[in-house]
Amino acid sequence: MLRAVLLVFALLVLAEPAAAACAPDSFEGNDYVVCRFDLRSDRLQLFNLGPDGEPYGSFPALDEALQEQGKSLVFGMNAGMYDERLKPIGLYVEGGQQQKKLNRRNGPGNFHLKPNGVFYIAGDRGGVMETEAFAKARMKPDYASQSGPMLVINGAIHPKFSEDGQSRNRRNGVGAADDHTLVFVISDSYVNFHAFARLFRDHLDCRNALFLDGSISSLYAPEIGRRDGFFELGPIVGLVK
Repeated sequence: MLRAVLLVFALLVLAEPAAAACAPDSFEGNDYVVCRFDLRSDRLQLFNLGPDGEPYGSFPALDEALQEQGKSLVFGMNAGMYDERLKPIGLYVEGGQQQKKLNRRNGPGNFHLKPNGVFYIAGDRGGVMETEAFAKARMKPDYASQSGPMLVINGAIHPKFSEDGQSRNRRNGVGAADDHTLVFVISDSYVNFHAFARLFRDHLDCRNALFLDGSISSLYAPEIGRRDGFFELGPIVGLVK
């Protein structure tokens, strides 16, 4: 009898749906969607160019290509800044192959609001590092994408952010909660950089976090009904099942 009860219990546990990776959240009166991944079980990847050498450009195009392989996209987010050809403007590593080198130049725009940085995945470990620290580490990650500016650097908010900054936008970014956990966030409210950085540092406990983009910020998370598709996209970070 006990064995039968235990068997029923085990089947019920196995039937329980897995917790959603993405969920709505709020902090200081602003609304966000937070997607948390443990790299020991969630094998995130980066995607930019398809087999034809052309950028996927959207979540549906990437999912269609994966469907042809018997796979599907279960999470996606734009993953770094890109040029008019939808190709990365900074370091980009996909499947262990560096396709664009580290960009350490000065220039205009958010990407060059230094310090900028890199988020990376190496096996079941991942993180976010300021660009110069990443260069000194001489890492060989499986996946990496450079963007900017950094939001949080070793627990400190980017020195050029102002608490009352007037530039408010929808934004998305990534933070490292620990050596195995990456946290991706998209804002549903219009927030400035300082508020977005505080979210990562003070609410999500990320000592390092990186801005990915602003007005084109997009999320693919069917489990919560999100299938953003308003803009053409360059690099995409995705979870494939």
